[in-house]
This record gives sequence, C-alpha cells and structure tokens, in this order.
Amino acid sequence: MSDSDEGPELEARLAEQDVFEPPASFTDQANVTDPAIYEEFEENWPDCWAAAADLLEWEDSYDRVLDDDNPPFYEWFTGGKLNASANCIDRHLAERGDEAAIEWVGEPVDEANRTYTYEELHREVNEAAAALRDLGVGEDDVVTLYMPMIPELPIVMLACARIGAPHSVVFAGFSADALATRMNAADSEYLVTCDGYYRRGDALDHLEKATEGLDGVEHDTETVVVERLAANGDGVDHDLGPDQRTYDDLLAGHEGATVEPVSRDAEDMLFLMYTSGTTGKPKGVKHTTGGYLAWASWTSQSVLDVKPEDTYFCSADIGWITGHSYIVYGPLALGTTTMMYEGAPDQPDRDRLWEIVEEYEATQLYTAPTAIRAFMKWGEEYPAEHDLSSLRLLGTVGEPINPRAWKWYYKHIGGEDCPIVDTWWQTETGGMMITTLPGIGDMKPGSAGPPLPGLDVRIVDTAGEEIGAGEAGYLTVQKPWPGMLRTLYNNDERYIEEYWAEYSDVDSDDPDDWVYFPEDGAKIDDDGYITVLGRVDDVINVSGHRLGTMEIESAIVGVEGVAEAAVVGGNHEIKGEAVYAYVITEEGYAETDDLRQRIIDGVNEAIGPIAKPEQVIFTPELPKTRSGKIMRRLLENIANDEELGNTSTLRNPEVVEDIQRTVQGD
Repeated sequence: MSDSDEGPELEARLAEQDVFEPPASFTDQANVTDPAIYEEFEENWPDCWAAAADLLEWEDSYDRVLDDDNPPFYEWFTGGKLNASANCIDRHLAERGDEAAIEWVGEPVDEANRTYTYEELHREVNEAAAALRDLGVGEDDVVTLYMPMIPELPIVMLACARIGAPHSVVFAGFSADALATRMNAADSEYLVTCDGYYRRGDALDHLEKATEGLDGVEHDTETVVVERLAANGDGVDHDLGPDQRTYDDLLAGHEGATVEPVSRDAEDMLFLMYTSGTTGKPKGVKHTTGGYLAWASWTSQSVLDVKPEDTYFCSADIGWITGHSYIVYGPLALGTTTMMYEGAPDQPDRDRLWEIVEEYEATQLYTAPTAIRAFMKWGEEYPAEHDLSSLRLLGTVGEPINPRAWKWYYKHIGGEDCPIVDTWWQTETGGMMITTLPGIGDMKPGSAGPPLPGLDVRIVDTAGEEIGAGEAGYLTVQKPWPGMLRTLYNNDERYIEEYWAEYSDVDSDDPDDWVYFPEDGAKIDDDGYITVLGRVDDVINVSGHRLGTMEIESAIVGVEGVAEAAVVGGNHEIKGEAVYAYVITEEGYAETDDLRQRIIDGVNEAIGPIAKPEQVIFTPELPKTRSGKIMRRLLENIANDEELGNTSTLRNPEVVEDIQRTVQGD
C-alpha cells in the first residue's frame, strides 16, 4: 500500500464504487477462471460434482454421484471408499513430506511456535491413532475433543479419522454443562481435553471445567489430558482420576507406530458437530466422509484459491465448522500449509494479526466481519506498520459484512490488490454456498454474490414462490449438494422438521419436492447476486412491521464514525416493540448528539422512519460470548429494564452493568 493510495480522493472513490473487478494479477493465476463453469455445472448436474470427488484419493471408486431415491436422506458418491486422514496426510508425503503442513502460532508471544511438516504430522497422527486404539476406541465410537487452538486438536481429529472413529469437537469456550450435554447426546465414552491454555496472556485452567462437565455425563468415560500449561511450567495442580491419564502417558510405548487407515464408506460419519437449536437442545449435525471432504476440498480450491505452495491463514477456531472445513480438512486435503493461531488479535498489541501475516508471508486471510469491525475501530495505522503484500486473497465468514467494512478491508489489508470472497454458509452446509468465484466474478460490497456453480438457490415468499429483484424473502436451496448434513444424530424426524418441512412436500418421494430452508432472509438483485439479511427470527415487530435487525445494524455501521452496532427490540406501549441501538464508535470519534442524530438519519434514509431507533446507546463494548457472538438477550433485558440473568458465558461480563447504568442514566 503506497502513500499515494491514501487521501480524500481515494476515500471518495471507494465510497461511491459499488462494483469491483478482481485484479488481473489474481485472475491470471486463479484456480478457476472460466465463466462457463456455471453453465457447465447446471447442464451436467449432478455428475458435475465428480469434479469435487476427483480432488480426493479413493480406495474404491464410487458407483453413483448422487443417490436421491429417499429424499431428504440424500447420499453422495455411493459405493466409494476412502479415508479422510490418508487424504489429508499420506498422499502428500511423496511430494510434500518435508513441507509445512501446520504452522502453529501460540501464546505467550515469546513461546517457541511449532511447525509440523507432513512427515511430522503423519508420525504424530499415527502415534495418536495407535494410542486411541489401545485405549479402546474402535470404529464408529464417537470421541469428544474439548480443546482450544493447540496442535493436538487437529492431530487427534485426524487420528480419529484414521481409525474410523467420528470426532465431536466442543468449543473450549463452552461451559461444563454444554460439554456434558453433548457427550450424553453423542453417547461418547471418550474425551480428549487439556489442562489449560492461554488467553490474552493469562493461563486458564481448563481441566477443572472439563472435570465438572464429566460429572454430568451419564455413562462411564475415559479421559485423556494434554498438558498444555504444564509443558510451560504454568500447570495447575490436578489429581487425575482412575479413568484419566495424560496425553504423553497415553502415547508412551507407541513411538514410531503406524496405523493402516481404516477404509470408510463415503457415507460413513466423519464427525458430529453440535449447533444451537430452536428448542434449546443442541442439534448433532452429521457430516460424512466422502461428500463433506470433497466439498471442503473443492470450495477451498475454487473459492479460497488454495494451492499447495500457499501459506493459508484462517483466523477461526477449530471448535466451529469454519475451522473444521477451512483450517483442517479442506487445506490439508489440498496439501497446503495451514495456519493455527491460539491467541487474540490484539494480544499483546493491536497489530498482532498483521505481525503474523508479515512473518509467515500468509497468502490468504479468512476472517469474520466482527474482527474486521474491530480492526477498523483500532485504526488503519496498525496494519500500515506491516508488509502485507504476501496476501493474494481475502475472505469473510460468519455473518454479512456491510459495505463500509468491506471497503476498509479491501483498501487497508488487501491494498486494493486482493479480491474479497464474502461467503455465506452454515454448519449444516459443510462449506461455502453463496459467494463469488474470485477468478471470475465481480465483487459487490455488502452482497455475498451468486450461488456457487451447481447450486440451485432461490429467494422465495411465504408461499414458496420466487420473488423479484430487490424484494426481501426467504433463502432456500432447491437441490442437494455434496457437503450437506445427512441428518441430525439419532433424530431423523427433527432433521426433517428443522430443515425441510417449511417448503417441502414431506409426503413426496420426488426429490424435486424437497426444499432445504436454512431460516435466513435474503434479497437478490438483477445480476443474481444475493444479499443475506440475517436469521428470519432476528426481527423486531414495530407497529406490525417486521424489521430485520441485520439490515438496521448494517445501516448504522454505514455511518461514518461507527465501528459496530447491535440492535434489539424493546417493549413500547404504542408500537409494541421499538428499536434500541447499542453503538461502538471508531477510534477518534466522540459519542456526541450529532453522531447520534446522524445514526438516526442513516437508518431513516436506508430503511425508513419505521425503523428509527427509539434510543441510541453508546458503549465501549458489546456483551459477547467467548466465541464472539453478541448476547442480544442481555441487551433486550436492559432495554426492557428486566433482570439480566446469567452472564457467566460472556467473555466481558463487566460491560453489561456499564451499559445498564448508561441506559438508566439516560
């Protein structure tokens, strides 16, 4: 980013520009460059997905690309056999054995980071697989992993895949009760966890929480503990029980062991991932070996433009599906170098992420709009201190990104030389669904883009009829895809009810009558670009008008001086509900009445007076869970002057009382 690129003229041009072309320097080398791919995949559906299967190494070839005889229980690549661990490690040894597979960057900063070549990863995974088998883990046994971003997490995931044991990763920030709930639901008798980890420079005791969770598990368990803190001399004293042993003790005696990868049917379960459900009970999303791995590989190659020689950096946590698909399985299946970062983006300082990008010469960065808004708030001077020229592509995931944040990311991180892929997908989809192909499509800030080739995504009204351009409706997927969930663990009925019942003829055997509904609202433009508006249940009913919180938040964040916003509904004796906006300002902007009025004007202009905020509350922080999700329930409680309830799951519980005092003071 040269000094000549800075200044008001550039800022004005970026603000006015609605469409951005991918730079020629990128398209000349992109993995996918032919626009005809959309038409080819449509004409050759479903056999077009052989292109994804061809990225894998199969022990037995599949007989059929798609078996749709029993919708919505679709099967992909039936008859084929393969092993995910072998696809992610073994087949790369001949050409890339000495190349880095995983670059792990830990906390504290002065700790020696770890590099695992493919040869070293192969050795570690084999030893772990032999040890797990010796522990009693057999094919189809579900192994629960309750670990932070430490290398043993992907190692044990791949070890489980090697012996045909599905893994169920529980995010380390989840509570003891959440761990117990998931282990009970999965009938999981094995847990791999750790003594603790580092966060913002502090050593956190994790085993105490894991042990508390085990007290709520309704069956006998075997527990393995990775000594993350003890290895640094920061260990907390724990007396291990008779069914608990350290990871090092478990692996003792298995040094140099090799385990033949277990041949798995394409439809055999690779992993479970529990996600929130409307009933309050987590849903065990089942992903299978063939379809999921093919989808993660194909989207990594086509959308993230991953090549073996890259150093690819996704800043997500492996405890979420993004980390599964785009830190572990997709990148490693393609034989690239994938990065893991244990720490926070502002520890020890706000340039930590850019320091890592520069040091490792990362070629892609895949992160969340929440993080980008934080980067904006902290200021452009932090990335400006580092050489980010190694970056070739940028990506966003997790929520829609507003145009202003998109353009900041494009300018200050990508130097206007990197295409941005704004990706919509879910835990249930297994991988990306709506986004541009960076070597082909123009980018429209705020719009994810068209559906990927081979996908039939339509925006419909309440009757299931397609709506016109510019209208808001419901996002639906009309045909199956390889990466899709197969069912909910031990609950086929809930699978149909949660995802298929809304727009499908559930009594039909015709796959054309089955429609997947992800419960997101969206709109589409004349070019077929889709803007996702957020969950359909994230609405505020103002005087009978249903307003999407995501759309209001996007309007607020579009106002100069605003870094982040959260919108909730508060009780109103006339309107029923009124809009309450909690706003974080950018660095250097004061919390003034003028800014408050500009926010109100911005909402009026973008949506209309019906969405006018009843109150704009400035706050230095928003209450967020450890995974970064805004806890809107607490903001609603504050707006309604209600009891706050449990705040223990927050990473910053102290901010809730601060916001409460501000609202009461106003």
